[in-house]
Amino acid sequence: MDQVKCECGHVNPHGTIFCESCGRILKEHEGEKEILDMRYEGSARRSQTYNKTFIDKIWNFFSSVKVGVWLIIITLIASAIGTILPQEMYIPEVVPPAEYYEQQYGWLGKIYYQLGFNNLYGSWWYLILIAMIGVSLVICSLDRVIPLYRALKKQRVTRHEGFLKRQRVFGITTADVTDEDVTKVKEKLKRKHYQIREEDGNILAEKGRFSRWGPYINHVGLIIFLIGAMLRFVPGMYIDKVLWVREGETKVIPETNEEYYLKNEKFVLDFYEKNKDNKVFENAIEKSGGMVAKNYQSNVVLYKKKGNTVAGEEPQLEKVKDFSIRVNQPLKFDQFSLYQVSYKLNELNKMSFSLIDKKTQKDYGNITVDLYNPQKKYDLGNGYSVEIMNYFPDFEFNDEKEPTTKSKVPNNPAFVFKMFAPDKKDGEISFVAIRQTLEPFGDNKYKMAFKNIETKNVSALTVRKDLTLWVIILGGIIFMIGVVQGAYWNHRRIWLRRAEGEVWVAAHTNKNWYGLRKEIQSILSNTQIQVPVDKLHNEKNE
Repeated sequence: MDQVKCECGHVNPHGTIFCESCGRILKEHEGEKEILDMRYEGSARRSQTYNKTFIDKIWNFFSSVKVGVWLIIITLIASAIGTILPQEMYIPEVVPPAEYYEQQYGWLGKIYYQLGFNNLYGSWWYLILIAMIGVSLVICSLDRVIPLYRALKKQRVTRHEGFLKRQRVFGITTADVTDEDVTKVKEKLKRKHYQIREEDGNILAEKGRFSRWGPYINHVGLIIFLIGAMLRFVPGMYIDKVLWVREGETKVIPETNEEYYLKNEKFVLDFYEKNKDNKVFENAIEKSGGMVAKNYQSNVVLYKKKGNTVAGEEPQLEKVKDFSIRVNQPLKFDQFSLYQVSYKLNELNKMSFSLIDKKTQKDYGNITVDLYNPQKKYDLGNGYSVEIMNYFPDFEFNDEKEPTTKSKVPNNPAFVFKMFAPDKKDGEISFVAIRQTLEPFGDNKYKMAFKNIETKNVSALTVRKDLTLWVIILGGIIFMIGVVQGAYWNHRRIWLRRAEGEVWVAAHTNKNWYGLRKEIQSILSNTQIQVPVDKLHNEKNE
């Protein structure tokens, strides 16, 4: 589009309301509001000037503040929905997510899972919303800050009469004003930290221009913050996993490429004791029946794998260090941190059974079943053996009255045993659960009798790695700098023009007009220059 040339010779972009240099109102905008809109110094914003190409339409869409606000509202609503039920990363891994949500929360959980809200913060549409907010911030800022910067940089000291008259604060002094009065004004302006520029006897006093950039620095901080949030979905940048480790067990630490292993040597749980610990805790101890945890920790050993291994080969581990993981005292290594978050006492670990003759009660041998890694067959010698046909770690009957398991955790283990003996070469089948034994195919000669149980304590550790935190913190710091910059300083300008025996005074600020009026009164005191009038303030008083 054609540019607009002002009478002063300055060439302005199409759409400019008043000249960036002298402030003269351009013809196409003459007769508009009595007070000039100074938000962007009358400069032309791209979104209000161009609307022809597809790029123009995209730019105009994202440059709208309303669009940005609606994107934020939609994202906040979506984020709130994601907190109604736990996200998939926080549910037990032993249960399929679809089953967990339906079992724990009924029809609501089922719908929640089917709609994909179980992994909401990592979903493609949520990331697109975050990206759209970022694009909106960038375009909104560029659409406004570039013309504003250009206009402020090119402003002249001597401003057009129409520009001065249409300022909110304006006044004319017809009395004789001496050079001494002007000198006094300049000295007072300097004491109030104004930067003074002079041209042909006219004065432009300005301070606090940097406060105009506060909102745009806010936007920069928010953009960096959003980049940090989106980096969390890049593999390896952010890890937050839960690792359950039983006493005596060695497990690979997730997301370490099987390089680091952790062994849980012992879990320690201490309780507050009445009359022994601080009296502050006595009421809490009494209310809980004396079971208030004082400390729970996991004494662990960190190992690192030596060399490379082939599939199926046991890795060679090198001890790195011993450590006691307590609440808020994590084990840190190679950008990872392991936090103690929970525990489970006396979890079933092994069960022992005896093969006996039902009539004579003769014992033909014992088997010990590892509930987390049961063998397929156990040989008792002399022709006696036991085979596990089916294993249900968390046994229940489904709607069809068939045995099934709710999870892989042995909360209620049950077995289908097939017992072999020299006189029972085809075997006998027995269903054994806690406190019940069933013989689905008639009476058996032999049975599996429960003998013993072994339990272990289990530690729940959070495996965390966060390479995005510094980006998020940097964005937050920059955002707060912008808040302080825009909230606690004002951009103030005072124009003083001398012409034909008159002195014109006009002023503008981006906020705190009361403070500007008081400052002008102080500056013009003890001079012949009259204090200019705040047009809107007078209208309100009338």
